Parts: sequence; structure tokens; C-alpha cells
Amino acid sequence: MNTKPMKKIMIVDDEPSILLGLSYALKTEGVEVITCNEIEQAEEALENTRFDLVIADIRMSGISGIEGLELLSYIKKRYSTEVIIMTGYGSDEIEAEAYRRGALCYFNKPVDIEELMNHVAAIGIPVKERASSK
Repeated sequence: MNTKPMKKIMIVDDEPSILLGLSYALKTEGVEVITCNEIEQAEEALENTRFDLVIADIRMSGISGIEGLELLSYIKKRYSTEVIIMTGYGSDEIEAEAYRRGALCYFNKPVDIEELMNHVAAIGIPVKERASSK
């Protein structure tokens, strides 16, 4: 019987295809993946569950276009959760701001799944065995 505690990952993005794809890639034995398509939904989940990792899009459907950075700041002030930021609208300034706010890493979309999995594994979360194409 496996007595290791379940690792929990939350993915926050307003694109259903991203939520589905990343959830599929990251869900494995010992890992639970929760998806949220709104910042408010993510904040509520954070209040009720301890996550090992949050992967968040910067630009959600809000007006400011930096909701993910605001979520990153919210998480870093309250929890010891690692945060990976991703965006389809990146810039050097946005990337620098993400790291300043405490992001573990920053990805431009489309996200390199193999690189993402390497970062996830590096913080102690199990990942699926992947067939190497090298």
C-alpha cells in the first residue's frame, strides 16, 4: 500500500484545451490535478486545499491582462506553494516581473511539456515516464 501523501497541482487558465492538455500530462500515480478557469475559483481552492504547485496563465479573461501575476503575488504572500507562470503574451518585462514576484519558472505558450515536466520533477512531484525522442 502506498502511504506517500498525494501531491497536488492546480492549473489556472481560461483556455479549456490548456487545462485538459496539462492535466493529462501531469496526472499520474500519486498526483492529483485540479483545474480552475477563473482566478476567484483558484483563490477559493487555495483556501481549502494545500497545493504543492500552481501553474497559472498570466492573462485570463479579466481586463488588466495580468491576473496570473496577481495570483502569483497572492499565493507567495500566503502559502509555501511553488508557482509556474505561462503566457501567450509574454515580454522580457513580464518575465522579469514574474520572477520578481517569486515564480519558480516562466514559460511562453506553447509550453514545452518536457521542460515543464523537468521542473515539476525537480521540486519532488512525480511525473509520468516519457518515451524519449532523443
